[in-house]
Amino acid sequence: MKPRALQSCIFLALSASATEAPAPLAWLSIDKGIEAAQEYDGVPYIWLGRADIHLTIDVPPKPGHVLELAWGAKNDTREALITINGQQLKLSAGGYAGFKPLLVSVPDKVAGQRYDIALTRLGERAAFISAVRLLSKEKPDEEGVDPKKPAHKIALKLDVKALPTSPPQGEAFPEMRKVWDTPHPAPATPLADAKLEAAFREAERNGRLANEMLFRCRRFVEGWLAHADPKSGLIPRNLGANRDLWAVKDSAADNYPFMVLTAALTDRALFDGRMLDILRAEAKLATRLGRLPEDWSFAKQSFASQKPNLQAVIFGASEYVKDGLIPLTEWLGPSPWSERMIAILDDLFKHAELKTPFGDITTTNVEVNGDQLQALSRVYWMTGDKKYLEWAVRLGDYYLLGDNHPTRNFASLRLRDHGCEVVCGLTELYLATAHALPEKKRAYEKPIHDMLDRILEVARTPNGMLYNAFNPKTGEHDKGICDTWGYNYNGFYTVWLLDKTEAYRDAVRHVLKRLPELTTYHWGSADEYADSIEGAINLYNREPVPEAAAWLDSEIHDMWRVQKPDGIVEGWHGDGNSARTAIMYALWKTLGLTVQPWRPDLRLGAAAHPDSESRITGHASRLCLSLLADKPWEGRLVFDKPRHKAHLRMPLDYPRINQFPEWFTAEESKRYTLRRPPADKESAHTGKELQDGLPITLQPGAELRLILAPASQ
Repeated sequence: MKPRALQSCIFLALSASATEAPAPLAWLSIDKGIEAAQEYDGVPYIWLGRADIHLTIDVPPKPGHVLELAWGAKNDTREALITINGQQLKLSAGGYAGFKPLLVSVPDKVAGQRYDIALTRLGERAAFISAVRLLSKEKPDEEGVDPKKPAHKIALKLDVKALPTSPPQGEAFPEMRKVWDTPHPAPATPLADAKLEAAFREAERNGRLANEMLFRCRRFVEGWLAHADPKSGLIPRNLGANRDLWAVKDSAADNYPFMVLTAALTDRALFDGRMLDILRAEAKLATRLGRLPEDWSFAKQSFASQKPNLQAVIFGASEYVKDGLIPLTEWLGPSPWSERMIAILDDLFKHAELKTPFGDITTTNVEVNGDQLQALSRVYWMTGDKKYLEWAVRLGDYYLLGDNHPTRNFASLRLRDHGCEVVCGLTELYLATAHALPEKKRAYEKPIHDMLDRILEVARTPNGMLYNAFNPKTGEHDKGICDTWGYNYNGFYTVWLLDKTEAYRDAVRHVLKRLPELTTYHWGSADEYADSIEGAINLYNREPVPEAAAWLDSEIHDMWRVQKPDGIVEGWHGDGNSARTAIMYALWKTLGLTVQPWRPDLRLGAAAHPDSESRITGHASRLCLSLLADKPWEGRLVFDKPRHKAHLRMPLDYPRINQFPEWFTAEESKRYTLRRPPADKESAHTGKELQDGLPITLQPGAELRLILAPASQ
């Protein structure tokens, strides 16, 4: 049958009265054993980007029938095209996390002996469906329907598609492709040392890759600032249903911080101006429980809710600290953002009102407690204030020494976002106690190892990927793999650094080596690409498995394919995570070096010198640097510092969520030499001079090559 013209979707509201509620004629729930089924928050579903859904219902169509779809969203808006016996409707709904009923009236003109229904992809953000019901608005006794038992079956057939290698999207910035894709001509007289010449060619390529990342991040910032609230200056949660809302757990935690970091790297005036203004605005306007932030409505120019919901405030504040303010502090060091972070953390535990045998805590929410474990452990090192460690130990005891152990007591342990935080958080606390409370470390050792061992035993695929969620008691798991696999492996590697349990390091090396098997895997949203790539970068920094490097170079471009010419990526708060990961990738390609001021035509890349003794560790003791600009440029070449010591005062640079790995770091007390091959004289510099930035002048189109080495070399 030829489809008729597209119509608009008709939404119905279920009545609270049981006598008026539509009666079920037939229903179907997606089972996790179905081909192509994935799982979100413990609910199996079919993603329409992966498979078309075809349904047959042996019920003759009649007026008053309603299709109820269990419609999934991830704090965004999802779309689909539904065809009912040849008639098509566009569906669009969302703005929440999880599944809610979407009711669709069957068009009056639908005819036939049964229903033949197809649900297919529409737009870039394909819907995901976990269940379907056919309802009748007539009373049950008028059709002989038992409201507790469906009288008819729904037959399901899936048209599973080959996964694309990347989301469908044209290049947002075609004018930049020449800059990013065209190698600078090799010197007329290459260096006599072929390995050294190859290192400089690698550095030049890395400069183009890093430039692309920073350019895209800069455009992302411009895109979102164009949608900021004119009165408050705050940015919206997303550009769909929640564009009227500054949401702490989303706008503040995921998007705004990486606008700040992008500005710090690419536009210091913006960083010191508008980015700081947003921080001041949210702290002034959107707080009423002490210094704890809350959601702010642009339409009302007031709080989104009339009264504060304490648990919602605790959730948002914990997310803001862990996902946003801590990463900024790791890079910036002491700043207004670190002051805000400590203020929020202090006020959070003024509301630790939940009594436990181990002390008062703020919530039993696993995600929030995981956030707090990570934040408290890091802020303890940063400040030296033992109260943060004491608060973290309350949570550690609650999960490791009580009856809430993640793999002994949980019925389901989620390893993807909104669950993995507790695994990472407990291992961060474990490291802190190893250095500050050795007796507590000994008490935690077996519970920590039991948790990690059980995950390795039943929750990973043959190539080392981790399932979204699993039942630790039975070993049952869903079929989907989580994009946060690397976040969990951070914890394994941290424990290996402490206890030298080789199985944990082996697990990390195994998954990195097998990453090329996922080159054609479509993670879903750009945010999911970002989390997966971040995990790989963080672990590759410690274990430089060559297969992982090749995979990263491929995946980073897939992450950006959905970016629009105005800089917006997908139009929700997850856009900030793309910028976060792109900056991590760029810093890998420059080995931690940056330039001030940044400019879109400026390319800085770095590679390890072929004789660098530490090359095998992922770090380099000697660098080959390439700098290029299309126009004259003067500025500073800034070298990274050992930030884990300088900013956070940590005893060990262990892998952690949302950190920016260190590649080459200049030590203040050491001396270094800088020379321009093949014959230029050497100049000597202290590590402090390198950290402050060396003055550099570039001539248009002329590559500047530099070699940096410790003075002893």
